[in-house]
Amino acid sequence: MKADADRAFVVHPEFKSSKSSDAISFEEAIALSNSLGLSVIAKERVNIRYPKVGYLFGSGAIKTILDKVNNLKINLIIVNGYISPIQQRNLEKIWNVKLIDRTHLILEIFADRAITREGKLQVELASLYYQRTRLVRSWTHLERQRGALGFIGGPGETQIESDRREIDKAIVRLKKQLEKVVKTRFLHRKSRKKVPYPTIALVGYTNAGKSTLFNLITNSNVYAKDKLFATLDTTMRLLELPSKSKVIMSDTVGFISDLPTELIAAFRATLEEVLDADLLIHVRDVSHRDTEQQKVDVLKIVSELGIDKSKIDNMLEVANKVDLLPEEEFQKLENIVKRSENIFPVSSKDIVGVNELIDAIDLILSKNFISETLRFGFDKTSYRAKLYDISIVESEKLNEEGYEISVRWSEKRRGEFFHYLNSGEI
Repeated sequence: MKADADRAFVVHPEFKSSKSSDAISFEEAIALSNSLGLSVIAKERVNIRYPKVGYLFGSGAIKTILDKVNNLKINLIIVNGYISPIQQRNLEKIWNVKLIDRTHLILEIFADRAITREGKLQVELASLYYQRTRLVRSWTHLERQRGALGFIGGPGETQIESDRREIDKAIVRLKKQLEKVVKTRFLHRKSRKKVPYPTIALVGYTNAGKSTLFNLITNSNVYAKDKLFATLDTTMRLLELPSKSKVIMSDTVGFISDLPTELIAAFRATLEEVLDADLLIHVRDVSHRDTEQQKVDVLKIVSELGIDKSKIDNMLEVANKVDLLPEEEFQKLENIVKRSENIFPVSSKDIVGVNELIDAIDLILSKNFISETLRFGFDKTSYRAKLYDISIVESEKLNEEGYEISVRWSEKRRGEFFHYLNSGEI
């Protein structure tokens, strides 16, 4: 049994215009709460015809929830949706418990899971942006409590940023720290480009199985567990394909519906590997009953990140967890796969379809690379240096006239090299 401070009540506002996917969103909120280690004592849908300006819920619903809070000794209410600062303040006064919304809950999980210094800084920055929007006139202090970001917990809180100016100072400080971290990562990325292996990024809804698949393909041990947001920090590994070509593969944070805008902005730098990737692979949990809506959510976020449309159109799709599909659904999937060259049924658990996926990656990337031999005189050492700088040199020979260098590169790298050559920059 969890401590009293962890006794939570998940409330799902159901508006007249609610979509069928809202039921999944409700279940997701419960899973998110459990994922954070909270003990969900109660859960309830509340129908709302017209949102009350200062309270969101009607007086009857407020009284019903208050009775449950008192009877079940609840001290944390999670509203699965947006709630304004004034509504939050008014309801906390009535219910006499801490109240957070969906954005707040996701921020808590990100704070709990971030491992790298950059990840922690970005979560803290996102939380400050969020807190800044929660300031209302009657608040004189923000409270830091026992939770990962100081949002969830019992008594014993200590005062933190007391007003907007203090939050702004903290934001400036964090941005400066992040600039240093981002600069270091930029240098690492620039260094990788000197040996320009193609890059592949796994994207997908949280808990779709990206990390498990990543571990299988790259023979790694990235943390993978059947819970939401198991992976928050981008991990990259060098992978040798069957053709002996090398690629860099990255495993990224999972997406979720209604992903807080604060996190999209704060984690944009972390997802730069996705923006720069030569190939995107969308990993889907096809056994999930809301898999189609999850696909829509992922594509929406990918688009919001500013990823080139051609990359999205050419994205490979991994239909993961096929081992959990009923026979009838599996047959439907197979029929879809037959009509598409970009969908690959995979079971990471049973290691089914993984080799076929790797072969497809190899084939696609090989189409984008060409091999040729270049010859330069001994007076063109700068050309030779540039080739080593921007391309994969497969072999090199010396003869009486000079260098004979065999390279394998993309059209992009080839064009880059000859641009420098013709411009006289080398």
